[in-house]
Amino acid sequence: MGLEAVNVTVEVHIVHGVNLHFSGLADAAVRESIDRIRAALSNSGFKYPVGEITINMAPADIKKEGSGYDLPLAIAILAADNKVEQGLLREYMMVGELGLDGRLLPIRGALPIAIKARALKYRGLIVPRQNTREAAVVNNLEVYGMDTLLDVIHFINGSQEYQPTIVNTRQEFFAQQNQFDADFSDVRGQENVKRALEVAAAGGHNLIMIGPPGSGKSMLAKRLPSILPPLSLSESLETTQIHSIAGKLSRDTSLISQRPFRSPHHTLSQVALVGGGTNPQPGEISLAHNGVLFMDELPEFQRSVLEVMRQPLEDRHITVSRAKYSIDYPASFMFVASMNPCPCGYYGDPNHKCVCTPGQIQRYMNKISGPLLDRIDIQCEIQAVPFTELSKMAPGEPSAAIRERVIKARNIQTERFSKLPSPSGGVGGRPHCNAQMTERMLHEFAEPDAASLDMLRMAMERLKLSARAYSRILKVARTIADLAGSEKVEAVHIGEAIGYRNLDRGDWAERGV
Repeated sequence: MGLEAVNVTVEVHIVHGVNLHFSGLADAAVRESIDRIRAALSNSGFKYPVGEITINMAPADIKKEGSGYDLPLAIAILAADNKVEQGLLREYMMVGELGLDGRLLPIRGALPIAIKARALKYRGLIVPRQNTREAAVVNNLEVYGMDTLLDVIHFINGSQEYQPTIVNTRQEFFAQQNQFDADFSDVRGQENVKRALEVAAAGGHNLIMIGPPGSGKSMLAKRLPSILPPLSLSESLETTQIHSIAGKLSRDTSLISQRPFRSPHHTLSQVALVGGGTNPQPGEISLAHNGVLFMDELPEFQRSVLEVMRQPLEDRHITVSRAKYSIDYPASFMFVASMNPCPCGYYGDPNHKCVCTPGQIQRYMNKISGPLLDRIDIQCEIQAVPFTELSKMAPGEPSAAIRERVIKARNIQTERFSKLPSPSGGVGGRPHCNAQMTERMLHEFAEPDAASLDMLRMAMERLKLSARAYSRILKVARTIADLAGSEKVEAVHIGEAIGYRNLDRGDWAERGV
């Protein structure tokens, strides 16, 4: 339920008769498990008991879904038929799907189940072999990965010895933190865009890139995780839980050590974005938790899909409420988007002629609502680099060098916000980066001096900037000052921040046409 596992106790009672009774709100997949269990027992050398079998799954008022109950159901039936010793059953939690030949097949959510087993003081957890490393991340819990039902029976009866799996969590976590497939050294030119991405990474700001096709928007966005600060161990555990519940972890993964990068297609639905469904699952915004959600060709997404992001972008969590359940998922992510400047894609491109009218450009831009654009701090225009210049340019600055500056700026922010009192209520606690500052914090930490205030006033009047741009400019300016190691927000920082608000200009659609 959300990120929490719920302990379910399987009880089996066998008397003379021929019927099978299920109680405890078991769905079709759980009821079908009897056919799998019957075949698995037969192929493991055991006979399915003859009699009237009553199965109860407590607590009985919670609906039981999925195939992970196969293993505990099979063991409970054997225990009720006196084929399995009952001494160890109260000390171990178990979960797994059964194949007809008795093999154990992987399940979703092994990590939160292991966390629950430790919280309930169980001695150990029995899972399919494929889920072993995922569950073994939890310390102070014996985790046994089994291949077949027969292995579990031998373990419970004590007829064979098995060794628990031990994972050196910290060693594996830190060994994989700096391994990236994409690096900013591959990018030639585009220095202004790389600077904007550095500022966004340093302050946790949302960002949108506007430029013609082939200008490198997607290429730059995919390299953003390589300059973000590394995950902490607690962030990694929380992120791994979400991916475990969604079934997105690979077989050999124990902990996610790099910030996730999610890039959904523009045909995704509201449920796929925010989560939920008949069997509740986290959506893309939760899978991007502690990482980046990248939406390429933003205007191609359905407007209704984009609008549901407004509240998670502000609150950094999503509450999915339906008639039968209400679930909270974390959703603290950097939102990065890219788009063409017009329907044909070449508005403002010096090498191609735009065939769109100002009205068409305005309608195209209006596909993105003002409230959503209000939550995007940095708006960056990008132009394609000509081949003649591209071939002459040297490789760009590596991600490692940019990342050092980003980490230094984040450390400044962490120290600054650590002095704030702990919140008495609400969601999210203290801010972790400048993008999360409230209006009161802006007055305390990003108050511009007189010269900066004059520059900001002049820019808002001459460039027809909207009122919502004011606080966004101050947040970005605070981050630019942190990157420069400046304690105060100065005019040069304000000037750069103003340059990142192009879409707020009242004459944007008419410019250059």
